[in-house]
Amino acid sequence: MKTIENFLFKKIDNAQLVVFRVFYGILLCAEAFGAISTGWVRRTFIEPKFTFNFIGFEWLQPLPGDGMYYYFVLMGIFGILVTLGYKYRFSAFAFAFMWAGVYLMQKTSYNNHYYLLMLLAFMMAMLPANRNLSLDARLNPGIKRDWMHNWIRWLIIGQLFIVYTYASVAKMYGDWVDFSIIEILMRGKKDYWLIGEFLQEKWVHTAIAVFGIIFDLLVIPALLWKPTRKLAFGFSIFFHLFNSYVFRIGIFPYLSLAFCVFFFQPQTIRNIFLKKKSITIPTSVAYPKYHNWMTGLFCGYLLIQLLLPLRHHLIEDDVLWTEEGHRLSWRMMLRSRSGSARFKVVNKATQKITNVNMDDYLTKKQRRKVCSYPDFAWQFAQHLKKEYQKKGEDISVFVTCNARVNAQESRLLIDPKVDLAAVPWKHLSHNEWILPRENEKSVPKN
Repeated sequence: MKTIENFLFKKIDNAQLVVFRVFYGILLCAEAFGAISTGWVRRTFIEPKFTFNFIGFEWLQPLPGDGMYYYFVLMGIFGILVTLGYKYRFSAFAFAFMWAGVYLMQKTSYNNHYYLLMLLAFMMAMLPANRNLSLDARLNPGIKRDWMHNWIRWLIIGQLFIVYTYASVAKMYGDWVDFSIIEILMRGKKDYWLIGEFLQEKWVHTAIAVFGIIFDLLVIPALLWKPTRKLAFGFSIFFHLFNSYVFRIGIFPYLSLAFCVFFFQPQTIRNIFLKKKSITIPTSVAYPKYHNWMTGLFCGYLLIQLLLPLRHHLIEDDVLWTEEGHRLSWRMMLRSRSGSARFKVVNKATQKITNVNMDDYLTKKQRRKVCSYPDFAWQFAQHLKKEYQKKGEDISVFVTCNARVNAQESRLLIDPKVDLAAVPWKHLSHNEWILPRENEKSVPKN
């Protein structure tokens, strides 16, 4: 135990952390203001009549009217304060909680990178990233430090190792290794300027699939090892800029490149970015008062991150089909889902049947989700139940849902005999009304 604590609480140069904080803050601004300027806020929070929250967070609703615009402006301001290192702890925590709200109050635009940003936001809020290169340190010289504890750097590296490794392992399945999912993902890129036709080539699909697995698996070890560090950084620049242009995934590629500062020598980072080129790091080992619980928290957090992506193995059927255990698991760019659904409302008292026109309730993007994702279909049924209850009607909701994953045949996804308005959602086990992947292919027409 002492060996572990000696490693975790060794004092090291904090140049990597304070420089990363500046990059991180700039990217927070880009995420917040970019979400407004690109119309993402409007499409995600303003236009929908209701949002699909993470199940259990239905109480977390978007602000009415133009409220979400002001919400994102405020997040952008907190990003500026993080960049400057002013009132850092408050600003970083404020952004973290606000971003967690954005993440949990809608999942129609779910993205693994949004989840990573939520984790990182709370990490950064707890780290002493304002001890240098900040207005806080200038206004209060007593907090200024040139060092940090070693666990800070390895917390970031450990999180990145988990993300990339799980992303690589998840790609080692049939539709990735036969390149069919790559072909599907590239079809929508045909009109891209300059490279659209290029992305349709079979050998390009092969290269993307192979490079994706190898890069995710080896990039963190390669960045850690000095002989391969510069080569890995070069590949990282190509990989993330390619992803930025082809997949349009916001700040994540640039955040990933910013993480690279934790892999280069602190003196290299200091020489490039900081005025103070030479410092003296205390060599004495003096454990802080919180070292016991900090060690437990460090190990416990990484253990949870190691185990959480494995939970789908404990749930019946294939996660690619049921989606149970897919989120929070770093399963990225693995599938394309499509489908059709017909919702039928039955009044329990009169037995009157009403066929639901989903366009009356949902945006086009929401409808695509409801027609191919079982949790979205369940939530829509719950929403219909509430809407009819407002009119004094007690109803059942039945759905005939035909879904396709990747290039496979369409099959029934949901048991059409089950009243989705009456069944609870199971978070940690299989929901039996999601039919097995190998079930009847045909779907009733009426």
